[in-house]
Amino acid sequence: MANDSNALKIGVIGLGVMGQRMLERLQGHARLRADWVWDANPAALAATLARFPGLRAAASAESLIFSPGLHSLYIATPPAAHLQLSELGFDAGLAVFCEKPLTVDFADARRSIQRIESEGQRAAVNFALASSPGLALLQSRFGAPAGADRGGLARIDLELGFAQWPRPWQAAAGLWLGERAEGGFSREVLSHFIFAAQRVLGPAQVLTQHVVYPVEGQGSELSLNAELRIGGVPLRIQGQVGGSEADLNHMAWQASSGRIDLREWFSRIEDTGAASEASGNDPIERRQHGQLSQLDQWVALIEGRPHALPGFAEALAVQETIEALLQPSV
Repeated sequence: MANDSNALKIGVIGLGVMGQRMLERLQGHARLRADWVWDANPAALAATLARFPGLRAAASAESLIFSPGLHSLYIATPPAAHLQLSELGFDAGLAVFCEKPLTVDFADARRSIQRIESEGQRAAVNFALASSPGLALLQSRFGAPAGADRGGLARIDLELGFAQWPRPWQAAAGLWLGERAEGGFSREVLSHFIFAAQRVLGPAQVLTQHVVYPVEGQGSELSLNAELRIGGVPLRIQGQVGGSEADLNHMAWQASSGRIDLREWFSRIEDTGAASEASGNDPIERRQHGQLSQLDQWVALIEGRPHALPGFAEALAVQETIEALLQPSV
């Protein structure tokens, strides 16, 4: 736990699955310390205070944001509130770390990005792969320094599968996760991998897409098949709900020099192109390394130093790709 003289105090709004996970991770960090918390659900707030006795409960989201002594705001609410809470965080002079998806309201997002740029606000979005050793490997092999041929990269294949959506552990997060307006596996899961591809290769162009929604109601997508081109490289996506595995994600980068397979959120890496230290690491150690690196990057964000966390503009570029993929098929 950080000591008082060196601590960077965090206010947490939203105490569902993601909020709880972040509180757990913050407990062991040398600099970051959760301080104030708030949730619209009184039961979630009470349960969190019982689980983490050192926390203080705010009377409202706004009162939390303007609590004296805070350094940063972590937002883990449903997407509709992200930008409004971020703006309040900027008003309070806080560094803002927000869950994804950033928003589905592109106009509001652009206004927020303009404010960030004009005022020098500190803001980032939680795409966890940004701090993963797997992404570092992809950047070293296929990123801009690799040259015009992208390290001989020929194609990327991405497979996603879920036995059900939302996944059972997300049940307490709210109905919105399974609804078409803001939820679905493309926004919640596919977006991480679109982020990784765009971070390495640049903007994506959707060539073809076919999305299937439930016949009745406003449920989120059941399947998505698409072809994109990103940095001149074909990217093929296959995603579905109702598969045999609870949570399948597999991204394969095929190059002339070999193939890099990334599974289980880039924690399992098979690199057939060259001997690699990243390939030999234990998946649990690799995941923990990524999580610690993310928190260290958060410290850099708060202190105004360079960091690798995705900003709002990069998160919006990801969401623009996702929303293009989710257009109803004709």
